[in-house]
This record gives sequence, C-alpha cells and structure tokens, in this order.
Amino acid sequence: MTSDPGVRVHVRDLGLACCAVEFTAAVARGLLTPAQDTDEPARAHVLVVSGTVTDALHDDIRATWEAIPEPRFAVAFGACATSGGPYWDSYAVTSGIGDVLPAEHYVPGCPPRPEALVAALVESVALR
Repeated sequence: MTSDPGVRVHVRDLGLACCAVEFTAAVARGLLTPAQDTDEPARAHVLVVSGTVTDALHDDIRATWEAIPEPRFAVAFGACATSGGPYWDSYAVTSGIGDVLPAEHYVPGCPPRPEALVAALVESVALR
C-alpha cells in the first residue's frame, strides 16, 4: 500500500481490536491505496499493531514480525497498542507493543484518526 505523497511501503495490519476499523477507514477513504503493478520495490515493510495486546499473543505477534522482510518497522496504532489503553491494569494486558517488539512510531488516541496513521507511516519511512 502507498500513501499519497509517493511513499511506497508494504503495510500489514495486525488488527486486534477496534482501532483496526480506523486502519480500514484509511484504506476505504483512499488515504492508503493498494500498490499498482510495478517493478519498483517497497521502501519498507510495516506492521501496524492496532488494538489490545495481551500477554497470550506475544509469541504470535513475534512470529508475524519475524515473517516480515527487512527493512521493516512497527507502528503502535491507538491507546491500547501504545500503552495498554483503558485495560492497562489488567493482569493479561501488555502495557504497549514496545514490550514485544521494537516500535518505530506510536500513534496515540482512542481511536486515532486514519490521517494520524498515514502521517506516522510517511514520517517513519521518510527517516529511512
């Protein structure tokens, strides 16, 4: 998927809860568009983690992360993925995806707007 400013990245959404709807809204509104057939390689591969991360999901999240080719980076999208959200004090909820894998960018909000996701993708890839 690419964003309008010409940044070509391959994005995978690990939608664990309601913030995944905002990811879908970004696609539906045309803020993220499917890549056209081209020989141009992606500048990066991105894992967007959107939703509540529970301790039981750590191994699956790491396996998904390891399956993504380099260069890659992770974006924590929403309050739950960044800090545990309203469930931060639950015995089973991780206090952010940064405890599981290296997150490049954190997008706060409950839920964050689709434009915030696009801005995080553009900023993160522009730094590469």
